[in-house]
Amino acid sequence: VQLVESGGGLVQSGGSLRLSCAASGFTVNTAVMSWYRQAPGKEREWVADIFNSGGTTNYADSVKGRFTISRDNVKNTVYLQMNSLKPEDTAVYYCRTIRSGVSYWGQGTQVTVSS
Repeated sequence: VQLVESGGGLVQSGGSLRLSCAASGFTVNTAVMSWYRQAPGKEREWVADIFNSGGTTNYADSVKGRFTISRDNVKNTVYLQMNSLKPEDTAVYYCRTIRSGVSYWGQGTQVTVSS
């Protein structure tokens, strides 16, 4: 199992970014895929999930209405579309899945939102 995030960068407040999480070793539509983030000096926090069954999504209150998680089964990739970004969204964003009780994380991608 391998997860590789990309798409981070520097953006102004109010801007948008789309993060990608390319998966290998399994297919993303058979797993719950999640995005987390960790800001400097803070604990890692959950951002969003997309479930294997039916593609149901859940979001943290802090991002609801601004972020959208989705997946492309052909590309075996999960995305996080982030709109109306705020400085408090600045963090390293990680992709995560759990397979057979083992948690797998990507290496993370830095998102910096300037005010």
